[in-house]
Amino acid sequence: MVVNLEFIKAIVTAEEVLLLDPLRQEVLPFVDQLRQQLPHKSPFRMHGASPLDAQENEMHFSTGGQWLPVPDSEGLQNELPFEFQVLEIALEVVCTYLDTNVAELERDAYPVLDELARNVSTKNLEHVRSLKSNLTRLLARVQKVRDELEHLLDDNEDMADLYLTRKWIQNQQNEALLGAAASNGLITPAPYLPRLSSHRSVSLATSNFVVDDDDVEDLEMLLEAYFMQLDGTRNKILSVREYIDDTEDYVNIQLDNQRNELIQLQLTLTIASFAIAVETLIAGLFGMNIPCPLYEVHGVFNPFVGCVTAGCILLFLLVLGYARWKKLLGS
Repeated sequence: MVVNLEFIKAIVTAEEVLLLDPLRQEVLPFVDQLRQQLPHKSPFRMHGASPLDAQENEMHFSTGGQWLPVPDSEGLQNELPFEFQVLEIALEVVCTYLDTNVAELERDAYPVLDELARNVSTKNLEHVRSLKSNLTRLLARVQKVRDELEHLLDDNEDMADLYLTRKWIQNQQNEALLGAAASNGLITPAPYLPRLSSHRSVSLATSNFVVDDDDVEDLEMLLEAYFMQLDGTRNKILSVREYIDDTEDYVNIQLDNQRNELIQLQLTLTIASFAIAVETLIAGLFGMNIPCPLYEVHGVFNPFVGCVTAGCILLFLLVLGYARWKKLLGS
């Protein structure tokens, strides 16, 4: 079985684990967990013992060809096979690592987003851009592991192929049966076997028991547990991304509001410029060297300028009122 989860890359057999780059900083917790939860067990085959003695340490069989279970400690049947224990530790380490990264992302994200909502600046926008990049990469990593587990859960044949201990014990029993049958001059079919635990000393029940090679309940429960955990981690990331989207929407609303205020100010200044332009036009007309009876009237300048200015102000108010009536300007 090949395990390729994030930084954990290993080959797992029914008896051992071959780990790539075990001294890597991220892999060290996985190695420590293996040492703590899977302590070295003494092998069944003793040094100098014959293969027959080793088989007798694992099982006893009668001349009738029926397998009798070896006495074992309580609760041994409920223990996961060796390869699933390694897989569980790998999933636990990877899920913990991803949860830690998500927690750091949440801790960094919310203050930055709140600061951006209060003050839209280039510095804050750059922080949010970097935050979104980290979030996208982290979401892709979580989604990749989640999809792998989902693919396994959807295919019972793939899960059945991962039962390495079951296959190993079946091969051992078949070889022992063939050897016993050959020694007795009998050819008997290999019996069906019940589900077995990872301990080699366990089991070998009678041929009356039937094993279902498609029974993957243990592995399915294991994968579903970590699938739900990864799904929760993914939901946390999606919540942060949703908060980022909400903050961006809020910032865009703020910018749109400021843009609308600038447009209204520009429209007001344009109306004022139009009114001043009318007064400037009148002043320009009277500034030409064209004979006019008003030039001969004494003291008409100030009243005339006042009337023209008042008319331009009235024109400004009329156009401004029209713009408000058309809702081109805010109330």
